[in-house]
Amino acid sequence: MTTEFTPFGKLFVTPVLPYLPGAERVDEDAYRNLLRMFLTKDNIDAGLGMIANPEASEIFYLAEDEKDRILEITLEEVGGRVPVLAGVGHPTTAGTAAGAARAAAAGADGLFVMPPIGMLDVTTAWDADRYPEVFVDMLQAVARVADLPMVVHPTAAPSPGYGIGLPGGATRRIIEDVPNVVGWKMTYSYDGYRRIARLIRDSGRSIDLLGAAAKYFHENLASQELDGTVTGALNYALEPMLEHIAAWQRDDLDAARAVWDGGLDALQDYIYSEYSRLHVRYKAAAWIRGAIPTPELRAPIPQPRREEADEIRRLLNVMGLPVISRSDQDAYFR
Repeated sequence: MTTEFTPFGKLFVTPVLPYLPGAERVDEDAYRNLLRMFLTKDNIDAGLGMIANPEASEIFYLAEDEKDRILEITLEEVGGRVPVLAGVGHPTTAGTAAGAARAAAAGADGLFVMPPIGMLDVTTAWDADRYPEVFVDMLQAVARVADLPMVVHPTAAPSPGYGIGLPGGATRRIIEDVPNVVGWKMTYSYDGYRRIARLIRDSGRSIDLLGAAAKYFHENLASQELDGTVTGALNYALEPMLEHIAAWQRDDLDAARAVWDGGLDALQDYIYSEYSRLHVRYKAAAWIRGAIPTPELRAPIPQPRREEADEIRRLLNVMGLPVISRSDQDAYFR
């Protein structure tokens, strides 16, 4: 790479992925309809960007040809109106790099790079600060075959200081050694978020802080530590989230509080209350909003439970957001 890329500064959506019954095949028509829901003029003007094959689309359980097709559809529907990042991830570095090369050839504007996956040595037992090369080497391999701007998905073994996010030492090494990085998905506990935000701000690099856990957005916006998003919460709370962010952007604290205290806080708090159910609830909430035909996920990801759907419905009703009929919701659980 000869120059440093410019950050996107966008509210990136991580769309859920609808399946045909049985979850063996992607429902391409439903996916196109979901993208069209996002890609209105008002939403584009608000700063939306799109990610094909994020974790919310169950990237770890998709075949390579499915990933390529999803990116193709996303690029077709977007038509150059907003930037499209291609999620890339594979158990091997070579596989991740190959996916990045295909994404670059397909016309992706940037890459959304998943962390190392597979053996405990590079996942749950990985000491990222001591052995940062596990991720650094992978990112550099990707950059060699696809010289595109990167947004990093920096999940790592849980720690008291950072939650499920990559710790400070490893973050610093990536920022120093991988100039393609222009965005950092903030997959952190609240305290970890503050630490990493300050580290990135002090680095001298132009790197966007991209909010992920929507339950923290009110505080993140108040502290001016949210430059954009990479979040699945936009699948089910698009309208109030854009309203809330816009209020902060124009320094209208009363309006921001009205949206947050009017039900958005409680909704996000429930969705994010159990990380083992996070993507299950993303999809259930999107379905209850009518954004997708079914909340099915691909095994071994578990399916939503009736009590989860009932609580999500209640919280959406509090906000006055439109939802599917009660009979349609109940029919799924029969």
